[in-house]
Amino acid sequence: MVTTAQTIIISGYYGFRNSGDEAVLKSILTALEEESRQAGITVKPVVLSSDPAWTKKMYGVEAVPRMSLGEVRRAIQNSDGLISGGGSLLQDATSPKSIPYYLAILKLAQWAGKPTFVYAQGIGPVQRKIFYPMIRSVFQRCEYVSVRDKQSAALLGGMKLERPPIEVVPDPVMGLPLPSASEQAAENNRDELPIVGVSVRYWDKEHRDLKAIADGLKKLAAGRRIHLRFLPFHLPDDEQASRMVMDYLGDIRATGSRVSMCDQVTDPQQMLLEVSRCSLMIGMRLHSLIYAASHHVPPLGISYDPKIDHFLSRVGSQPVGTTEALDGQKLAQEAVRLLDERNQWIESQGAAIALLKSEARLPAQHIINYLCRKG
Repeated sequence: MVTTAQTIIISGYYGFRNSGDEAVLKSILTALEEESRQAGITVKPVVLSSDPAWTKKMYGVEAVPRMSLGEVRRAIQNSDGLISGGGSLLQDATSPKSIPYYLAILKLAQWAGKPTFVYAQGIGPVQRKIFYPMIRSVFQRCEYVSVRDKQSAALLGGMKLERPPIEVVPDPVMGLPLPSASEQAAENNRDELPIVGVSVRYWDKEHRDLKAIADGLKKLAAGRRIHLRFLPFHLPDDEQASRMVMDYLGDIRATGSRVSMCDQVTDPQQMLLEVSRCSLMIGMRLHSLIYAASHHVPPLGISYDPKIDHFLSRVGSQPVGTTEALDGQKLAQEAVRLLDERNQWIESQGAAIALLKSEARLPAQHIINYLCRKG
């Protein structure tokens, strides 16, 4: 029986105020807390963060600067293990520096003799084959590896990773609960119009994707009265991208519709609450779609990365288009269909969503069980 607190380092893309990644962290912290309580042990998380003071204030946990080698090494040395994840940490599409950084953090823990756990990561794309043996070498020394889709598992298999067994689990955010009832009551905002959530980001350099989205939203608002609610997940970039779409959209008040923006929300559960109030979620950000599906809001995804396609397939959907090829008319038609068939979608996907929410807790269960055995 473990009688002392177990200190666990959590490594990921945290402290950057990206709502999706912060939701991953909040989900992991929540799952660890609930599973450890059921097991009768105490877990003390320490987060590697870009902004430790903000992370500590937001989540009430200890945090250290992720780029300070000395402080990271000391934190690891004083810990009982390290979690890497979740999110898309091991990919080289956005930068060739991500994979070496996250592998180095895992390696530091392994050199210190600490157990390491990979928590529901999305692996890839890994375009530089030089990273394959590096990933395999580090992962094969982990006590537990879980990934958030079959494609990530297949990529690791292609790297000849033979141990430990790879568990495919949902994204951790599928298990994120809404704020407490009192918070929900305080935030309650009943709208007379159906709310269509919109999550956009910069991707195409010429903004053809954002122009197509604006065209689709304009066509949608011309056909029915709606409330378009822009939800920026990554500040300040997504807010700027949202304002660009709003400018392209123009004034739609003559149709009886309205437009608004959710301002400066960095608390993932507050953003989840915003999404849960929607009748439909049109999203480019992966976690906008996960937020939606987890609370029975039909997701209408626009793909810029295979991870969008992979998730949508798990809830019986597919992208309405891509950032390279998006038709505004089709976007409007699909939005109308999902608004009209919302109840049918909820009924058809209810069992799959319930299973995903349950399976999202598996990594935390495995880690807590490991700590109990080793304690």
